[in-house]
Amino acid sequence: MQKPKLVIFDCDGVLVDSEVIGNTIMAESLSAYGLVVSLEQCMALFVGATMAGVKVKAEGLGATLPDDWVAQIYEDIYARLRQDCPLVEGVIEVLDALDTAGVPYCVASNGSREKMGITLGQNGILERFGDRVYTAQELGIAKPAPELFWHAAQGVSHMHCVVIEDSLNGIRGAAAAGMRCFAYAPDGGEVEGATRFTHMDDLPALLGLG
Repeated sequence: MQKPKLVIFDCDGVLVDSEVIGNTIMAESLSAYGLVVSLEQCMALFVGATMAGVKVKAEGLGATLPDDWVAQIYEDIYARLRQDCPLVEGVIEVLDALDTAGVPYCVASNGSREKMGITLGQNGILERFGDRVYTAQELGIAKPAPELFWHAAQGVSHMHCVVIEDSLNGIRGAAAAGMRCFAYAPDGGEVEGATRFTHMDDLPALLGLG
């Protein structure tokens, strides 16, 4: 493909390997409040959702959650992520290739800016994104709605943007925004509407970076 004019990365599960950590804590919490789920079930149900959306869905499935559950679970997850949250293998090399090719990039996440400060910050790549960090919490509209992607594009035509995602909400949001999407899916999973890849080493070529 012709190289894009902007690459929009999701954060959790794409830049940082945080999904298992967060969902392990979330599964334990939900199980304590009456919705017994395994890590695998938790990830299948909630990856890519906002935490407010998780609360609503979990309550619909039978959990009895306190009013301040969102604040509680954020506190627990952030405490664990501060201990360690590795980068997805190969991400640094992808960012280097984009810099070399002169292709700008940004982050658009349903997660909070505080969470990205913890996960990206401890790995030394937050500064590489500068002020190009966009959150659904601040915009007030989350994936799979397309608005977060349009906002992140900052005037670049959707035809020239590429989205890198790992969740169905993100993939569907990219499709709704009219943007091509590459789905990082090292362990399989549904990626309808996106081009699957299984290792970050494959991404520069997919992006047409040479």
